Amino acid sequence: MIAKTPKPPYYAVVFTSIRTEGDFEYAEMADKMLDLAEKQEGFLGVESARNELGITVSYWESLEAIKKWKLHTEHTEARENGRSKWYNAFKVRICKVEHEYGFEK
Repeated sequence: MIAKTPKPPYYAVVFTSIRTEGDFEYAEMADKMLDLAEKQEGFLGVESARNELGITVSYWESLEAIKKWKLHTEHTEARENGRSKWYNAFKVRICKVEHEYGFEK
């Protein structure tokens, strides 16, 4: 599903990853992180796709909201698990969305 974002400007956090073999409770934690993120002040939406390469883009009102999410205790725990058992590699990119356009039938 395409996230319903407000009129720019706002911010996007692009999380790109390559998973390890096996689940190791990854799916449970991914669902939990989505539930928690949706409750965070400044959260605007998320889009995600996974094949060999996973890409999740979360949208936020401000850099401060992104920082608070990064420092959230349970999110910190998930990041530590990501490094130790869920990912072979990942990269986070934070971008300011200044313009958007789209199409929908």
